[in-house]
Amino acid sequence: MSTLSELLIISIGSAFVSNVVLSQFYGLCPFLGVSKQLKTAGGMGAAVIFVITLASLVSALIYRFLLDPFGLDYLKTIVFILVIAALVQFVEMFLKKFVPSLYKALGVYLPLITTNCAVLGTALTNVQEEYTVLYSVVNGFATAAGFAISICILAGIREKMRYNNIPKPFQGMPIVLVTAGLMAIAFCGFSGLL
Repeated sequence: MSTLSELLIISIGSAFVSNVVLSQFYGLCPFLGVSKQLKTAGGMGAAVIFVITLASLVSALIYRFLLDPFGLDYLKTIVFILVIAALVQFVEMFLKKFVPSLYKALGVYLPLITTNCAVLGTALTNVQEEYTVLYSVVNGFATAAGFAISICILAGIREKMRYNNIPKPFQGMPIVLVTAGLMAIAFCGFSGLL
């Protein structure tokens, strides 16, 4: 199998088949919290794409050229958390300076990217699957793109739900959880792609 077809399989698998939010249930906090408006969901999706892709690159380089050769595999979780925290701080400073409206809209959910298990889970999956640096970056980008697609779909649905007559017991978070569950079921249909 050629490298290009393997990268395509990893991309489709990470974005749709094994969607980080709807299949693996990582990153539910920002998924549910920031999906009220499409604009903020898109901003969060872009921030997560940047952080996960860059975290995949940096963690793959650190693991491949520092931790693994020197037998320091047991430090990978701590090192990856430090890399992720540094990248999120960078994104936070950038947004605060250049896009203050998005910075304010994301609020507390922006620092929560640091503790978003989707970011750490992707870095650890790259190591577990023994991906090369290129494969790690592609997997990271596709995983983050799957997160962005999911959060934008949910935000679009939530914007339309405002105009619906929802029974009182389901108003608020219950209908959001039902919607997320239905999205997860719908994404199961992608399992036949691979």
